[in-house]
Amino acid sequence: MSIQSVTAEIISGAFTNDELSSLIDSIKYAKARLQKSTIRALRIGDNVNFNSAKQGRNVTGVVTKIAIKYVTVQTITGLWRVPANMLTVVEDEQDALDDFNYVGSRHHY
Repeated sequence: MSIQSVTAEIISGAFTNDELSSLIDSIKYAKARLQKSTIRALRIGDNVNFNSAKQGRNVTGVVTKIAIKYVTVQTITGLWRVPANMLTVVEDEQDALDDFNYVGSRHHY
């Protein structure tokens, strides 16, 4: 079953209130499990990337603190407290450093 067919079934109103509540609980559980696995995979000093609604672009930074649900990321614009499930690890370290070393940056790492 694809996500499109599940979405179509939900929108069509084919589920009871109890079934919808069960779906919601399952989705919350899956999101929490994904967030925990992301947290376990992160280490302080990892280069990460996330999409910023404030700046309207992808932001790259370095993990400075890992809490239960949020990760503190140092970027060229300062510290960000980001939900772990929004982060992706940047494998190519040079790409992450390029974001820090662009002309006009206050920080040169």
